[in-house]
This record gives sequence, C-alpha cells and structure tokens, in this order.
Amino acid sequence: MQMPRRRFLAVSGLAPLAATMPARTGRRFAFAPSGGFLLDGKPFQIRSGEMHPARIPVEYWRHRIALAKAMGLNTISIYVMWNYVEPRPGEFDFRTERRDVEAFIRLCQAEDMWVLLRPGPYVCGEWDLGGIPSYLLATKDIRLRADADARYMAAVRRYVGELAPRIRPLMIGNGGPVLMVQIENEYGSYGSDPAYLDALRRLWLAQGVDGPFYTEDGLGQLEHNHSNVAGGAIALSGGDASSIAAARKAFPTVPAMAGEVYPGWLTHWGDTNLAAPTDISGDLKAFMAKSLSFNLYMVHGGTSFGFHAGANANDLSGTYQPDITSYDYAAPITEQGVATPQYHTYRSLIGSYLPALPAIPDPKPTIAPAPVTPTVYASIWDNLPVAVESADPQPFEMLGQSYGFALYRKEIAGTGALDIRWVHDYATVFVDGRYQGGFSRTLIPDAESRRLNVTNDNAPLALGPSDGDTTLDILVEGMGRTNYGQAIVDRKGILESVALAGKRLTGWQIFPLPLDDVAGLKPVVGDAARPGLFFRAALHLDTTGDTYLDMSGWTKGVVWVNGKNLGRYWEIGPQHRLFCPAPWLRPGHNEILVFDLHQTTPKPISFARTLS
Repeated sequence: MQMPRRRFLAVSGLAPLAATMPARTGRRFAFAPSGGFLLDGKPFQIRSGEMHPARIPVEYWRHRIALAKAMGLNTISIYVMWNYVEPRPGEFDFRTERRDVEAFIRLCQAEDMWVLLRPGPYVCGEWDLGGIPSYLLATKDIRLRADADARYMAAVRRYVGELAPRIRPLMIGNGGPVLMVQIENEYGSYGSDPAYLDALRRLWLAQGVDGPFYTEDGLGQLEHNHSNVAGGAIALSGGDASSIAAARKAFPTVPAMAGEVYPGWLTHWGDTNLAAPTDISGDLKAFMAKSLSFNLYMVHGGTSFGFHAGANANDLSGTYQPDITSYDYAAPITEQGVATPQYHTYRSLIGSYLPALPAIPDPKPTIAPAPVTPTVYASIWDNLPVAVESADPQPFEMLGQSYGFALYRKEIAGTGALDIRWVHDYATVFVDGRYQGGFSRTLIPDAESRRLNVTNDNAPLALGPSDGDTTLDILVEGMGRTNYGQAIVDRKGILESVALAGKRLTGWQIFPLPLDDVAGLKPVVGDAARPGLFFRAALHLDTTGDTYLDMSGWTKGVVWVNGKNLGRYWEIGPQHRLFCPAPWLRPGHNEILVFDLHQTTPKPISFARTLS
C-alpha cells in the first residue's frame, strides 16, 4: 500500500512542527522484568492523561496537550474513533475537522509528550456505538466484536489497513512518540474470545506495527475472561496501586499499569446534576511514591460535537440512557480548557516528586454577548427529501443513514391506540399536521411527559379523532447508539412495525433527514404553528472568544453556529448550555440556527462563560 503523504498541522502562533520536534530516532520502549516499563533500558513511569482529538477543536489541540504536561504528565492517551474516520464503507477521512490523528500525535511529540494509542476497533468512550461504524448495522444478523463474523472482520481489516501505515512511522522505534498500541477495549466486560483479540493483534503485525501492545480491562473481568494478549501489557480500568499488585500476582510475567483512573465521570440526559469531581489524590500519591504507571481518564474531556454522543443500556433490558453533549467529565481540565482546583491539587502532588514543572498555559479568552432572540426561518415539513417507499418502517441504517432524524408517513383511516415496535429514540407524532404526542425511549420526568403528551418506554399513544383518510407522520430522532454492554447493536428510527387500533400498518413513505448540511435549507414555513421548525438569529461580535449558548428556554433539539453542529440540548437537563469555541466564531456577523422538535414560539438565547 502506498504510504499516505504526511503533512504538518499549521497552528496559529506556533513555529512549524518540523522545527520544534525533538529528535527521537530509534529509541527503545520495553517491558521490565519487575512488571514496569523501560525507556532506553532505564525504568520509566508512564504518567498519562486521556484526551480525544475528535472532541477538541483543532486550534486548541496543542493548548490542551501543554496543560496536561504542566500538570506533571509525560504521556497523552488517545482514542481513534473508527466511525469518525470511515463514516461510509471504504470512504476514509483523516484530514477534515478533528480527524487528523497523525497531526495530533506530532503535536504531542512537539510538546515532548509520549502517546498511548487506543484505536479500537471498539473504544466505548461514551461515543456513538463505541466508535464502530453504524453502516455495519445494515446487515441484519451482524455480530460485532466477534472473530466469527467474517463481515465484521473484513471491515476491521480495511480500517486497520488504512490506519496502520499512518501510525507505523509514529511508533517509538521509528522515531515517533507512540509507546504502545491498545488491542480492542475492555473486551473482558463483553466476551471471552481470545481468538478475536489475537486476530486484531495479528492485523497490526501484518501491517508492520509490531507493538508493544496492551489491553484494558477491569481486574475482575481480566481474571475471569483472560482478555489480555500474548506479549502484551495489562492496563486496568479503575486501577489503583493494590489492583496493579493483584494483576502482577495473577499474571506474574506481564507488566501492569492503571489504565483508567477516574477523576470524574460521565453524565446522562435526565441525571439530577452534572457529574462532580472525584478526589484521586490518594491514588496519585501511591502511584508516584511507588513509580507505578497510570492514565487519568479523562484529564480533559472536551465535547461530543454534532451527533456523536453515545448512550448506555442495561444489557438487553431496553433501559436506555443517552449521554449529554458535553464530555466535561468533571476532568481536571474543563471542557473549555480551564485548570480546575483539582488540577492544581494534582499538579502540586505530582510535582512534589519531579525536579520541575513547566508553567501552566493561560486559559483561552471567553465572551458572554448580549442575548439574541431567533425568528422562525424554515420548517422541516417544507424541506423533505425524496421519499423511500417501503412496506414496513425501516431503521436509519437500512436507509444508509447514520445520524439525525427520519420521517415515517402513512395514510390512515380511523383512530385508536398507536403502538410502535420500537422507537429509537424519540418521536413526535402528527395527524394531518396536528401534534398528537410523542414517544421517548429515555425515561423523562412525569411533568414533561404530561405537558408534551410523551409516553415513556414506547407505551401506546392515543390518537385524536379524524374525519376519513388522514396523514400520519412520525418524526423520529436517533440519539446516541449504545456504546457499552451487550446491547450495542442499537439501530435507530422505527425498528419493526407500527399498529393502529391493533392493526399493523404497511405501505410507508420514509424521508431520511440526516441534517448533515443545513446550508441548503429552503427558508419556507407553510405552517408556523406546527412543531418541527428551524429558528435563526444573527449574532454580531466585535471580538471572539469561547462561549456557551444557554438553551434553558427551549425544549429539545440541535444548534448550529456558522454551520458547525454544537450538539443536542434537552430541557430535562442537566446540561442546558452548549460549548461554542472561539475558532468557530468570527468578528462581525455570525449565524445561529436552532432546530427544535416542540417549540413554535422562539425564546431568547443567552450566553455564558462556563458550562454551569
């Protein structure tokens, strides 16, 4: 395979990377007999912090890396989200938006930081489908994360074949900063298939990436399923000094580290509050005193921009908890790159064991402009694409759609209870353009469900009376696909069937609405009283800075600023503010576009400098 052409990332205000990268040629990273690690034959402690390029504006990559370094860390751990770089089969993109993994790794090297690479193919990470491309779900009987499914493995082989040549020059033995490559992620929590993990290891070897490799698991899952790989190190989820010792006892010939130490946690829609920090001072002190290697998950969470936030589900029970847009994670470095009190505590603790620490980079400027009130701009009903005809409803994936919304339309006669099997994940229902109510796969508060007539857990919805033949419209939003557990085959839209008064409805028109390009919206509003409206506001700025859009007065929807998708908002909270980074704004005229599933009367949008 022809090697991809390399390029350096241009970051405003910085010298070219070629001029700033320290020379590292042929250095050696190895496993120590004592269970630790060696760099050029000497004991080496990995002091790592996790951050994900896909969740950080490109212009801020180096700033966030420098913040981690100033906290006393020497390594950055990163996920590569497969579905972000291969959104459609065989169509790879390692350059646009936040996808240039090579550039990020070279920025780490420019800051004299090492890298732990976590390329999946499954990563979890509260990211849609754990990073696995949703196009695989178009195959009805697909088995994910399984060596026995040749179709899945063929796609994995294609992915590794594209990624590995980009990573090979960046491995430490070739002068790059990548110390180790992780094989899969927390597989012991999912299955017991050593052949699958070994097949992944051999895919990398076949592409000339010979490791070192490692795996990530909880100690209990690791001991039960033996989900480590031959010749690979062990990283422990939730690991501490005692679990590292236990892993060394259970696997005496294998080096071990704390692979995910949690200074915060994730947040779901409907949680009471945003996640709060967890004090890990005791763990850090033990790691530093004993020179044990560790990785903080997350040191900086960032943002799941667009439609990329994932979800949790309780195995196959159907209990569904989508993740909020912010991935702040209560991490030591906030979503907008501010050093928290926990950051300073951990910096002092780690620094007490080191000769010196670099200065903390200044935070990025923030702004809080005066509120703006949008006006009605367009209607989803006047922007429908060509319909797909189908006897039964089809999920997004069968339509070749990954994210967004889809409209299911059917001419009906009569009324009764509308029963859908199943709505994934949120639907609004209309009869002849009149809102009837909705379905939510997420459990929402009683007050809101009554106000909007939204049923929880896909309970039937009573339709109002109608005269003769009428048009039934079901507008479905696909939220995050499950990213953890056994229920990861999580298709979106209407999965199976729709019945009215006990009779199954067939003969549907389906309108895919991915909303991946809102620039082409027609500014037409046939019925301003019908929910499903786009609202637009102009924002004039004399100067730019990071800001948050406060959507507290709105119900449920998505926001774009200058065409950039900031992500979802939902009145059930606990997140009500969406992060808008300064590089996505410009002096002068800026455009805010809001699509709300329920709102017909616009509310002011205010601005804030912080998430809460």
